[in-house]
Amino acid sequence: MSLNSSRKPYQGSRRQLVLAFDIGTTFSGISYSILDPGEVPKIRTVTTFPGQTSSGGDSKVPSILCYDGDGIVRAVGEEARQYCESGEAEENGWIKVEWFKLHLRPKAMGPSQIEDERIPPLPENRTVVDVLGDFLAYLYGCAKDFIQKTHGAGEQILQSVQDDTVFVLGHPNGWEGAQQAKMRQAAVCAGLVPDTSEGHSRVSFVTEGEASLHYCVNNGLSSDVIKAGSNVMIVDCGGGTIDLSSFSFKAIAPISVEEIAPTGCRLQGAVFVTQRAYDYLLNERLKGSSFDDPQDIQHIVDCFEKTIKRRFKSSDETAYIRFGTARDDDPDFDVKRGVLRLNGPEVSALFEPSLEAIFGAIEEQQKLSQKHIRDVFMVGGFAANDWLFNSLQERLRPLHMNLSRPDGYTNKAVADGGLSFYLDHFVSTRVARATYGSRCSTRFDPSDHEHAQRASQVFLNATGYQYLPCAFSAVLKKGTSVTENREFTCGFTRTVQDGSQIGRVPVDITCYRGADQDTEWTDVEPDKFETLCTVTADMSEAAHGLSPRIGKLGRLYYSINFQVVLLFGLTELKAYVAWMEKGHEKRTPATIVYDT
Repeated sequence: MSLNSSRKPYQGSRRQLVLAFDIGTTFSGISYSILDPGEVPKIRTVTTFPGQTSSGGDSKVPSILCYDGDGIVRAVGEEARQYCESGEAEENGWIKVEWFKLHLRPKAMGPSQIEDERIPPLPENRTVVDVLGDFLAYLYGCAKDFIQKTHGAGEQILQSVQDDTVFVLGHPNGWEGAQQAKMRQAAVCAGLVPDTSEGHSRVSFVTEGEASLHYCVNNGLSSDVIKAGSNVMIVDCGGGTIDLSSFSFKAIAPISVEEIAPTGCRLQGAVFVTQRAYDYLLNERLKGSSFDDPQDIQHIVDCFEKTIKRRFKSSDETAYIRFGTARDDDPDFDVKRGVLRLNGPEVSALFEPSLEAIFGAIEEQQKLSQKHIRDVFMVGGFAANDWLFNSLQERLRPLHMNLSRPDGYTNKAVADGGLSFYLDHFVSTRVARATYGSRCSTRFDPSDHEHAQRASQVFLNATGYQYLPCAFSAVLKKGTSVTENREFTCGFTRTVQDGSQIGRVPVDITCYRGADQDTEWTDVEPDKFETLCTVTADMSEAAHGLSPRIGKLGRLYYSINFQVVLLFGLTELKAYVAWMEKGHEKRTPATIVYDT
């Protein structure tokens, strides 16, 4: 089923260019749409990148950069890959940078899932924002070159949308506001948009799971799936992450979709198969052989990645990795004439941790959704591996879940889906992935058992009353369905003795990642709480004319009541600060600052 025919004409008054970037761990892609007033938008794909020689081009480019010792970019994409493979990069003293996307991962996906030292390092004089900015600048340049060369009036088109270009950046389901802030900062560094509020507004985000849903709806989902009440799960198997999202179709004309479970994200993508292959060959299989050397092993693994890793189908098959010449022999280690022989179980063992992680995450999604999900769709480059697909299909059959791959699953799901997200916007309800609220102090009640246990922590605030610290006030609980325009409010009272401090309000929004739906104290599971962001606003208008009050102990203090209004239902957090003045609510925009 394709929805291009039902897409409405662009209603804007002037031309706009929308670029969607899929910045993958190993490969990246670009899709775009030129929006002309009154015309139905079409999604197109950039299929030509510098250095590529395949006829007809390719919709993916390696996520690789080469830097010199001064931190200057020397090559990117396919050209960087060729320089590295030929040895020219090493001769020039260039530093190869790959998998840089994983340096962005949230702390919550830290050592428990992957150790820092397993991720290739960044150059000493470049941060992840710098590297991402350099790569975004490269992608933007490739997109402009492609448009200029493939459209009759390409140069005029680009000139007309110079200040009307919108960027949609896809990211893993597990990425949050702090990662989005860094990505937006990188977009500014890359020159995609200016460092202004207007410029920032031209960068939007979509999770890889939601982008993949949009792609699937437009490419290959049958009418028995796209119907009201139907539930589907999208499993995006990428280079670094496995992203899972579950949805229910609420309506069909027009299509309206709601998320029915908190999204899932696992660091068990295709690069970890490669990493396990390296560890296995170096530490076990070829240890003590003629090829027991990190450089030789890396070369063999590179050959494995280009051949066996992509086409491995069955544990019954013997795999042959051709890596050398007829002189490369070590029969005791099954190496003959430059070919390493691996039996099927050896190869499948490299994939099994990823299979187990995906299956476990699917089970978790099914449990959290509280609705039976019959149809599971597998997308992403890693989904192309037949052993992984067939093994997962077999594991899901007893659960009455049907696994399939939509047309074109290997290349364009996130980039094309990111464009469809911007144009079609099927999803209007999302599910909270954690519990959100604020740390606060609460009035001490000696008759309350929880309070009595914390009596030693009692303090007097500016009003002269007894309070307890370490309280938590939840505003949104994990698993709650949230529409895009639904507002959540946190009420606050700011009490200070110095009146000059009352006008600027900083409020920390706290995230709780534990299992207790009714948690009230941050000292019970302190490691499960973290500051998500700080909301700041100028409330000088509300503070103007405040009169001091006299506290219980006779001291003067100033007090102001206000609310932080949060919108969690969008693909990124939005906030306002509100207060009452003469019976009417007033609002001011708030700035969200992440600890990046």
